[in-house]
Amino acid sequence: MRIEKKVIAKLEKCYSVAPLYYQGREHFLVAAEKKDRCILFDMDGNPEETVWEGPGGVMTMVQIPGSDGQFLAIHQFFSPNEAKEAKLVAAEPSADGKWNVKTIARLPFVHRFDIVTRNHVNYLIACTLKSGHEYEEDWRSPGRVYAARLPETLDGISEENPLGLRVICDSLNKNHGYCHMTEHGVMCSLIASEDGVFRFTPPENADGEWQIEMLFDLPASDAVLTDFDGDGEKELALIHPFHGDEIRIYKNTDGTYQEVYRKSAEFAHAIFGGIFCGRPSLVIGSRGGKRELFCVSWNQERNSYETSVIDEGCGAANIYHFVKDGKDILIAANREINEVAMYTISG
Repeated sequence: MRIEKKVIAKLEKCYSVAPLYYQGREHFLVAAEKKDRCILFDMDGNPEETVWEGPGGVMTMVQIPGSDGQFLAIHQFFSPNEAKEAKLVAAEPSADGKWNVKTIARLPFVHRFDIVTRNHVNYLIACTLKSGHEYEEDWRSPGRVYAARLPETLDGISEENPLGLRVICDSLNKNHGYCHMTEHGVMCSLIASEDGVFRFTPPENADGEWQIEMLFDLPASDAVLTDFDGDGEKELALIHPFHGDEIRIYKNTDGTYQEVYRKSAEFAHAIFGGIFCGRPSLVIGSRGGKRELFCVSWNQERNSYETSVIDEGCGAANIYHFVKDGKDILIAANREINEVAMYTISG
C-alpha cells in the first residue's frame, strides 16, 4: 500500500479524535489530554477554528445526534492519577462565531462515554476508569458505568442542574476500553476492563433496563468485534491487558473464543476495527517501544493474518478512520510526539 503522511497540527499531548457534522459539512475534532486546545478541522486536514483553549483532559468527544455542531466532551481527565475533577461538558457554536461550553455533569474519573440510540431514544452511556482514589496508582475502587436518557435539549442542564445519571454497573476494574457497534440492528456498546469484555445494550423502551452480557473474561484495555476472515462470524480483537503489550484476535468456535493471532505491541492504545483499504482490518497504535501504527488483516490466499506497518516512532493515543475520494484516511493523535497526523493510504 502507498502511504502519504501529513502533519496537520502540533498539539501538546494530543489525545481525542472525533467526527463532527457542522454547517452542512463533515469535519473532525482533535483535543488534548493535557492543558491545550481543541481544534476543528475540515476533511482535508485544514484547521478551521479553536473550539476551546483549555482546560484539556479530553478523553472522548461525541456529537449530539441530529445537531449542527453541538457535541459533548470530557474535561479535566489529565491521567488516571489526576481525574478527580473530571466532568462532562457540552459545546455549541453560537451566532457570533464563538463556542459556548458548559458543564452538564461532574463525574470523577470519567474516561469514555457515548450516545447510543434505540427506537428513536438517545441514551448517554458513561464509563469511569475507577470510582475512588486516595493516592497514585490506587485501583481499589472499581470503575462504574452510568446511563441517562438524553433530553431533546440541554437548555435546562447545567452544573447546578446536572444531567441525571444512574449507575447500571458498578464493578469493572480498570474500566478503560469502549467502542459502539450494531448487533441485530440494535446499536450497543462494547466495554473492555480488567474483568473482561462486556456488551451493553440499551433498553427497548425508555422505561426498560440495559442488558449486560460478558463476552470474554480475559483482561482487556480495548476491544472491537469485526468479521476479519469473512466467514460471517465476528472475531474479537483486543489489547491485553490494561494499557497492554499484546494484540490478540479470538475466533468464536462453537460458542468458545479461541486465539488465532497474537502480536507484541508495547503500551498499545489506539484501536480501529472495520473496512480499511477494502478489507476488514484491525489498526493499532502503540505508545511504547517502537511506537508503531500498524494494520492487521486476513489474507484469504494464504489463509492467515498479515501485518503491515503504517508508521513508527509516532505513539498514537487514538485514531479516526474515514474514506475520501476513494482513499482511506487515518487521523492519528500522535500523543508521544505532540503531532496530529493525516495518513492517506491507497493501493
